[in-house]
Amino acid sequence: MPLYEYEAKDPAKGCAKCRGGFTVMQSLKDDRLEKCPECGAPVYRVICAPGLAHSKTDLHYRAKRAGFHTLKRVNKGEYEKIY
Repeated sequence: MPLYEYEAKDPAKGCAKCRGGFTVMQSLKDDRLEKCPECGAPVYRVICAPGLAHSKTDLHYRAKRAGFHTLKRVNKGEYEKIY
């Protein structure tokens, strides 16, 4: 299920939750929230970039670039250094 971010339309009338923005997990079939679940102030959905995961190869590259070594399992209890 996707995550949606909401903020208060008028920050002066909202509670601490909706003034700073909050995240809600909703189905694609669910309607947009019209009011803050805590204080009832009007809210709107904020357009934001989706979160994307990193691949394992990217993790190895970032570790190498940061000066760390990564290990690969060879046998039970035996590892070899990749970088």
